[in-house]
Amino acid sequence: MIAACVMLSCTASADPQAIPISLGRSVIRLDGPWKFRTGDDPQWAAPNLDDSAWENVDFKAPPGANDGDVGLPGYVSGWTAKGHAGYQGFAWYRITLWITPPSDKTLAILGPWAVDSAYQLYANGQLLGGVGDFSSVPPTAHSYHYPKCFVLPGNISKSRVITIAIRVWLGPWALAAPGTGGIHIAPAIGRRAAIETQYRLQWLKIFEGYAVDAVPALLFLLMTVMTLCLLPFDRTDSAYLWFAVALLLSAIQRGNQAFFFWLEIESVRDFVYFIVAFVGSVNLAAWIMAWRSWFKLDRPSWLPRVIAGLTFVLMMVQVLARPWLFHDAFPHAMGTEMHYAVICVRLAFLLVFVFLIYRSIRLRGREGWYAAPAMLAIGAVLFSPELAAVHVPGIWFPRGVGLSLSECASVAFDVFLFVLLVRRLWSYANHHQVEMGSPTLASS
Repeated sequence: MIAACVMLSCTASADPQAIPISLGRSVIRLDGPWKFRTGDDPQWAAPNLDDSAWENVDFKAPPGANDGDVGLPGYVSGWTAKGHAGYQGFAWYRITLWITPPSDKTLAILGPWAVDSAYQLYANGQLLGGVGDFSSVPPTAHSYHYPKCFVLPGNISKSRVITIAIRVWLGPWALAAPGTGGIHIAPAIGRRAAIETQYRLQWLKIFEGYAVDAVPALLFLLMTVMTLCLLPFDRTDSAYLWFAVALLLSAIQRGNQAFFFWLEIESVRDFVYFIVAFVGSVNLAAWIMAWRSWFKLDRPSWLPRVIAGLTFVLMMVQVLARPWLFHDAFPHAMGTEMHYAVICVRLAFLLVFVFLIYRSIRLRGREGWYAAPAMLAIGAVLFSPELAAVHVPGIWFPRGVGLSLSECASVAFDVFLFVLLVRRLWSYANHHQVEMGSPTLASS
């Protein structure tokens, strides 16, 4: 890993606001101070702008600070924790550097690693790129952390004074979380080769962080195939089809984490409609129907209708709880009410799930106890928000990589379900042997 050695230059700058730095073989983290202002004006990208009246902010993180999800290092709180609580929309960051560049070397900027929710980066007034699509109103946002490497054009690389301006847009969905808004991890500047090495290391970190979601998703898919393989043994048992549907939906829901954070394709809006509202709601219903069919709990007979109703209601309120999906066409108070409706409907699903566990143990005895570990494991996956609400630890950082309770529970569930399916397959085999041996016993 490239050493990040900073050597300050004593050369006087023509701009008293400029920060003097000398670039050798190092990558210099731009902690600041940066100039910051809420609002939006294209002229704020200009290098000769007088930003002396803007606020001063920095990105100096305390030792061991991380994002609380993947384990991204050097993480700091955003503008909602720094005097702009409740502010949503555009803001700008600016910094001017007085650089002693290495001779005959191209410079590059390592973009801010974690930004709520989209940004554009300018150098000396020239747009170099960013994360998100600013061609629409409001901008289209994807994940909040995509590593980016911006190579400075030759005329800027050889310039002694470089002004970096970053235009940021915070989406309304992020306001509910504490400390959101703007840049969370400082950008860096250095020689192109050094910056590109750091860029690859950042992507490796992102890959590691979400590979732990891709692995359970793959296991869910494998268990889907195994479940369908049992269908020919008893085509009258609907449990296998329900399990296949539930496992496939779980694979989509878990695997989408990697898809969403690895690829800048799926927007936040797409994520809410497809994963949160549709897949998440139907998945809850599919798992409850799967366990109901597994234990053949035909009573109460009205339960499937209740589950169907709860599923439809949950899909609707998951969407209505986010007024920003409709460009705030209805009052925010309605969105708050719908948020509480989401909580109530999910609690209703949880009560039904607990009821099924109780009924399976009471009516099926040993079979219910055998299945209890699998039911509890998938319950920890399905109802992880409810567990977090009662302060059950939801994530750990072994070796600096975020590992969540739901990820661990997903893997444990696949193991438990594998045992249950093998046990069911063994019972089919024994039953077949008995049927094959019965004529022989009769003839003897």
